Amino acid sequence: YPLRRQRQMCIRDSKWIDAPGILVFWVLAVVVFLQFYTRYVLNDSLIWTEEAARYLLILACFVGSISAVRRGSHITLEFFIRTAPRKLGKAMAVLSQLITFSFFGALTWIGIGLTQKTRQQMVSLPIPKAWIYTICVISLGIMTIYSGIWLWRRWRQTPEEIIRSFDSSLGTD
Repeated sequence: YPLRRQRQMCIRDSKWIDAPGILVFWVLAVVVFLQFYTRYVLNDSLIWTEEAARYLLILACFVGSISAVRRGSHITLEFFIRTAPRKLGKAMAVLSQLITFSFFGALTWIGIGLTQKTRQQMVSLPIPKAWIYTICVISLGIMTIYSGIWLWRRWRQTPEEIIRSFDSSLGTD
């Protein structure tokens, strides 16, 4: 299959569940700008911006990944699914989604245990690290739910519908 141009994101593709990721991203942008401004313009950096930027970047990754899983736009090896016989292609798509679902579920379970063991405070901010871990675990739980929805969809789709869904994600409808 020739390379196709990826369908561009549109504001109509956004749902309320995408708002926290967008918000965290913009807060991160403001904190990084503040860090740059105080360090290089005022020559007197704020201590807390370094740690805040680090944890906001982690949150942007986890909370923003919810959108990718919800849309089903994370990386897949569709080349093998397309070139395999139709029934094998469907089995590979379902297996791929089952692995993704299991991965997110396992990370959620492990994250719950990690959050319960964490009692540390951040160095320069009066926020417990467990709060950051809790947000990450909640994000992983939401990704597990969306991944389960995708698993159910793949299970119920015909092989032709699976191939068509890959084409529609590329904007070739």
